[in-house]
Amino acid sequence: MNTRNRRKLDLLTLADWSAELIEQTVALGLEIKAHPERYAEAMLRRTLIMIFEKPSLRTRVSFETGVTQMGGHAIHYDMSSSPLGAGKENLADTAATLSRYVDVIMARLFDHAAIEALARYATVPVINGLTNYAHPTQALADLMTIREKKRRWRGVRLAYFGDSRNNMTHSLLFGCARVGMDMTVACPADDAYRPDPKVLRQAERIAARTGARLQVTADPARAARGADVVYTDSWMSYHIPQEQRAERLKALAPYRVDAALMKRAAKEAIFMNCLPAQRGMEQTAEVIDGPQSVVFDQAENRLHIHKAILLKVLRLA
Repeated sequence: MNTRNRRKLDLLTLADWSAELIEQTVALGLEIKAHPERYAEAMLRRTLIMIFEKPSLRTRVSFETGVTQMGGHAIHYDMSSSPLGAGKENLADTAATLSRYVDVIMARLFDHAAIEALARYATVPVINGLTNYAHPTQALADLMTIREKKRRWRGVRLAYFGDSRNNMTHSLLFGCARVGMDMTVACPADDAYRPDPKVLRQAERIAARTGARLQVTADPARAARGADVVYTDSWMSYHIPQEQRAERLKALAPYRVDAALMKRAAKEAIFMNCLPAQRGMEQTAEVIDGPQSVVFDQAENRLHIHKAILLKVLRLA
C-alpha cells in the first residue's frame, strides 16, 4: 500500500483536473473498454475502500466490479452503521487510519466540505463518488460516452434541461468548459433551480481559455435547437424532501424532455440521463426508451471510466 503523500492525485471536481488529464483518462477508459484483458492484473494486491453516506447502485457496483476485474479488492463501508456515521470518529482520524490500510479511497457523501477534509487528511488518493456539489466520476463517464458517440468534443453542444442547481449540472459545466465543448443549461429563472453562481463563474473563467460557450436560459425550445446532446437528470434527487414534489413538478414541467423537444435538436442528437430516471417526469418513456437514447451505454461506461480513474490516481497508467 502507498502511505506516502508524494504527488498525490485526488478527484474532487473536474475544475481541479486539466484538459490533458481528462483527455488521458477518457482515452484510457475507451482503451480499457476495448481491451479489458490487458488490465486484468492492473490493480493486483491493491485495495479500494468505498465509503457510502448516500445510497448507490451504479457507483458501488461499477467501482467494486472494476476493481475486481483488475485483480484488486474493494471494501464497502456503510456510514449508517459505522462510528464515523454516528459521530464517534472524526474525518481526520478516519482518513489517517484508512491511509495506513488501503491504496485509494472513494467516498459518496452529502457535504462537499467532507470530501475535501477527507482528501486533506488522507495520504492516499481520494475520489469523489458524489457530493451535493459535484459528481465528477459521472461527468467523466458522460464525456467518454460523448467522445464514443460523436468522436469529438469541440464543435459539439450539450443542452441540459431541468433542475440545474445540482451536482450533475455543476460537473458538466466544469467538464464541458475544460474540454472546449459548448453547453446550454435550460432551467427556471428562479435561483433555486439555476446553477450555483460560483460554479458558473468558475466554469466561465475556464471556458474563456478553452473557447467553450456556456449559456443559461429559461427557454427550453431555444436550448434544444440544434443541440447534439440532450441531457436531463432526476427532479427528485435523494436529498430533496417529498413535500417539495408538487411545487418542483409544476416549476420543471416545461423542461421535460419529450419527442417534440427532441425534434428541435440536431437530427443525430443523442439523449442522456445519468440515472435513476422516472418516465413521465424529467423525460417521457418514448424518449428514454427510443432510438436516440444512450442511457445504458452511458451507465456501462461508468465501469470503464472508473477503472481508468483508479489507474490514473494510483499512477498505474
